[in-house]
Amino acid sequence: MKDGIRYEFHHTGIPTTEIKPNEKYSAAAKMYTSDHDGQFRIQWHRFEPDSPLHPLMKSLPHLAFKVNDLEAAIEGEEVILGPYEPIDDYRVAVINDNGVPVELIQTSLSDEVLWSRAKKGQGSLYRSTSL
Repeated sequence: MKDGIRYEFHHTGIPTTEIKPNEKYSAAAKMYTSDHDGQFRIQWHRFEPDSPLHPLMKSLPHLAFKVNDLEAAIEGEEVILGPYEPIDDYRVAVINDNGVPVELIQTSLSDEVLWSRAKKGQGSLYRSTSL
């Protein structure tokens, strides 16, 4: 973690091979995503065998943190995805933190608006066929 950057827990993503209810498909990532039906923010990610995402993302859980300055937060880091905008007004990069994927997010959206857009598939992650 870097001085001058605020890190706020956002969610946990967990790879799975199980089909989950209400999955949203991304042709670009060749990945299905569904939200956990519990009180904590957990997402399930199921990948097609030829998903272009980094092997760490497909094999290990990741923690996601909202940051106040995405560019500064990823400076000098090994970026394994992004930065890009998978959901409208939601910028993301994933770094390799010594063998563990960590997602960093910059957005002005409230969590309610963000999760609503994700559930409705509103974003380039769901509209595009390439990352």
